[in-house]
Amino acid sequence: MRLLDTTLRDGEQAPGVSLSPDEKVDIARALERAGVSTIEAGSACTGAGERQAISRVTDLDLDARITSFCRGLKGDIDLALECDVDGVHIVVPASDRHVEDKVGTSREDNLEKTAELVDYAKDNDLWVEVIGEDGSRADLDYLEDLAEASLEAGADRFCFADTVGHTGPEHTYEAVARLAELGPVSAHTHDDLGLGVANALAAISAGADLVHCTVNGLGERAGNVALEEVAIALAHVYDVETADLEELYDLAQVVSRATGVQLPPNKAVIGENAFTHESGIHTDGTLKDDKMYEPYPPETVGRERRLALGKHTGRAGVKATLEEHDVDADDGEIAEIATRVTELGDRGRRVTDADLLAIAEDVTGEDRDRVVDLLDLTATSGGAVPTASIRLEVDGEERVASGTGSGPVDAAVSAVREALGSMADAELESYHVDAVTGGTDAVVTVEVTMVRNDRSVTVARSEADITRASVTAMVDALDRLLAADQQPLAPADD
Repeated sequence: MRLLDTTLRDGEQAPGVSLSPDEKVDIARALERAGVSTIEAGSACTGAGERQAISRVTDLDLDARITSFCRGLKGDIDLALECDVDGVHIVVPASDRHVEDKVGTSREDNLEKTAELVDYAKDNDLWVEVIGEDGSRADLDYLEDLAEASLEAGADRFCFADTVGHTGPEHTYEAVARLAELGPVSAHTHDDLGLGVANALAAISAGADLVHCTVNGLGERAGNVALEEVAIALAHVYDVETADLEELYDLAQVVSRATGVQLPPNKAVIGENAFTHESGIHTDGTLKDDKMYEPYPPETVGRERRLALGKHTGRAGVKATLEEHDVDADDGEIAEIATRVTELGDRGRRVTDADLLAIAEDVTGEDRDRVVDLLDLTATSGGAVPTASIRLEVDGEERVASGTGSGPVDAAVSAVREALGSMADAELESYHVDAVTGGTDAVVTVEVTMVRNDRSVTVARSEADITRASVTAMVDALDRLLAADQQPLAPADD
């Protein structure tokens, strides 16, 4: 059982997604690390830029088979050959709607042309998969004829395509079972009905041994079946290994950054909430037995478990989070802290680590001297190069620095790092605008998560200016991280 990834082709067809050659190379390398067997690198017929990108991927000399998508035209196969791909996917119409209305041909002529295209591709030493487009709405007898003609002409496999996410697992099983009697079959499923994984698993059960997927479920309309969901479902439920599961989260992040498509928080496997617990009952149970409220350990897919804070947080969650930050509190103090966290959550606030620590300091009476404090910030973006200057107090010492960047926020962050020097080697793990109010006096809330020496802290700050909100949140997060280490900062780098 193998996976074919089409993120670089079908995934890129999602509205607003356009990948550069460098981004395609980065994603291809991440797919290779995850052990994906076949990578559809693009459609060579799209243009010279796409062919350059495909060629960049083939030049990587990956273990994975690299392929190109081709329409039912010999010219498309020729363009794919120019990119030095290992194989091609030749898409031909399968349903009468596509055969007669879209292509304007007959069933018989379609069979004959398909055989000619396969023969031509095989003569050029290509691995060949024929995709019966709109196969889920095709007459099954004709779909069998199309598969048989393809395989007899030399195709390595025939693909059952639920092109518009139309069908359900029962019909998928019936169709693939009939096709599998003729030869190797793959499945290409979309998620328009939310049945992408169900149809993929039905196809596998019926005899398919290759499934087309995209990372994060990218694709046209509601997207393709998600690679990470198929991989974990096969491994966890059926004990079938198709990929290196520990690489799935890193792969998801690589694709998210390249495409600009954020990971939905409630997304299976890769979403922020997949291994995050806020409910007091769930948190308490998870702390007692990590299998209590999770189907598999987060480490399986390269994740870590998180305890979130909010109105549902109980004492166990508060105690565990405080222990992560080396904060000591007795049972009575923990109960009071938990009550305040609940009250804050009741007001619609997401309670961050910084909020919790501030509450804990107030309840326990433990005053803390700040390590880093923001004194002044100036940022400009009207010129050719956005610039920012910053004034910080670091361990009682005033430091001033400036920076440039792609925007005012980037410039200000550069200035902060310059002021703090190499000892402030924290990584910005996540950054997003959490909420914006309307009107001319709009307030923006920026939330950041920063990591240093295996310790992380999340801070949210609200300001009228996004640059100040971003810098304030980062400085507060760095202050918490540096204070936790209890090590003096080195002077700023010259």
